[in-house]
Amino acid sequence: MIFLDAAATTPVRREVLDAMWPYLTGEFGNPSSHHSLGEAAARALADARASVAAVLGCRAGEVTFTSGGTEADNLAVKGIALARQAADPALTRVVISAVEHPAVEESARYLERFHGFTVDVLPVDSTGQVTPEALAGLLRPETALVSVMYANNEVGTVQPVARLAALAREYGVPFHTDAVQAGGWLPLDTKALGVDAMSISGHKLGAPKGCGLLFVRGRTRLEPVIHGGGQERGRRSGTENVAGAVGLATALTLAQSRQRDQEVRVTVLRDTFISAVLSAVPGAVLTGHPTERLPSVASFCFPGTSGESVLLELERQGVVCSSGSACAAGSDAPSPVLTALGISAEVAQTAVRFSFDASVTTEDLDAAARAVSTAVASVRTLGAG
Repeated sequence: MIFLDAAATTPVRREVLDAMWPYLTGEFGNPSSHHSLGEAAARALADARASVAAVLGCRAGEVTFTSGGTEADNLAVKGIALARQAADPALTRVVISAVEHPAVEESARYLERFHGFTVDVLPVDSTGQVTPEALAGLLRPETALVSVMYANNEVGTVQPVARLAALAREYGVPFHTDAVQAGGWLPLDTKALGVDAMSISGHKLGAPKGCGLLFVRGRTRLEPVIHGGGQERGRRSGTENVAGAVGLATALTLAQSRQRDQEVRVTVLRDTFISAVLSAVPGAVLTGHPTERLPSVASFCFPGTSGESVLLELERQGVVCSSGSACAAGSDAPSPVLTALGISAEVAQTAVRFSFDASVTTEDLDAAARAVSTAVASVRTLGAG
């Protein structure tokens, strides 16, 4: 099997399992307990937080561990907007892009339904990018928060986050970015990016599902969305997942230590794969930005096919990929991301996404390109018949 669905999830790395194992077995204490087992767990949690902070270029106290990217996005969008509204009731608008992950969009819509916010949606161009000019046109005195993802999970387009964050800062508006897909591929230094909040998920990096984090810059107001015993400095109550935090810290450190080398190597492989598919499949359309895209994502539409039929044929040939986001559970509607790029609903339903982890090889992608050509031709033949 050639696994090309790493944007959905990645296998857990052996180094991560090894780091987690003690906290799944003998060192099982609750970090809030005041005895030796609890204190050992608390030290492990503090060490994991310090490791994450070193990677992100922030203070350890600015890192909150969560159950994943979705919770981190919810905490950022709801938490920052509600805290700012509580301080100033005139702050009643949030800005999100048209291609956000559902965790961001649905959090914003929640604020709209239950807390009187207005959601301003930033348009994207045909490559999926937001422009600073478009953001400037939506920033107002009532804006409580801007949230624009670092890199898109469906088409791979990378946003000019540093420029957008700088613009929001000029207006005194906090800026959050969903960086779930960026880990291991793009720089994550929070100071260089200029963001006030950033979400990361462990299972995209070689850690298990169910662990994530939110960076929140120290002076940024944040209302918790999970209430209870006041863990995580009051930002996220609940007994901490110590093993998950240790695993996430290990995976993030490993991924970012090799980020530049991985980015350069896989970008070359990605571009070769894209060229091979576009050459071999008549009518194939690359989606997303041609150059400002994740090294790990190549996404296409194949007009005249069904994306799901192409997926089934590819899996029959030993290539596993996807038709888009794994987070749109059970939906057969055309992707809102693709329609935001101006792609028709009919063509959007022919989408196929190939996403790689750092272990991908030339041989993997050469074989996958041949399989794509065969699969699309087979589906078109069946459709014509």
